[in-house]
Amino acid sequence: MDLTRPYPPEPYSLLPAVPTFLLTSDDVVAGAPMDIRHSQDGANQSPQLSWSGVPPETRALAISCFDPDAPTPAGFWHWTVLNLPVTLTSVPRDFGNPSGPLPPGAVRARNDGGTLGFIGAAPPPGDHPHRYYFAVHALDGPVDVPDGIGCTPAAFMSIFRTIARATLVPTYQR
Repeated sequence: MDLTRPYPPEPYSLLPAVPTFLLTSDDVVAGAPMDIRHSQDGANQSPQLSWSGVPPETRALAISCFDPDAPTPAGFWHWTVLNLPVTLTSVPRDFGNPSGPLPPGAVRARNDGGTLGFIGAAPPPGDHPHRYYFAVHALDGPVDVPDGIGCTPAAFMSIFRTIARATLVPTYQR
């Protein structure tokens, strides 16, 4: 099958603008290919992430990973966790492991693969490089959603609480 198609726009550019802050990683670099360990071809591990500069009025955090380049009308959600404590400034590699512990009150969303936690990159073989939007969202309060909600409704609900956002966008190709 020929998957030739245009690149979709940066997904957060289509939402109301919010201030940004700094997001870095020991594992991934903006614009650079991710290591295989962050893919389904490897260890399926979420990368280490660190952030700073969240607004002082932040009351909760959310982390997500979205691939807008998946050959679907709506991209592919790889990971969302909501209602993380504002005191958190980093997460270690494999924090997205569905059997790993979460801080009290945090909620895991179901990714588009149908599982809780992080599901690694797996673009179709031969497709162009896909962009993986790792984002930390500063929220003005917790999002009232149940554990196991889908990533799309979780993203919808969190938009109304987002006061700032930081992104880091590596790529992956098979």
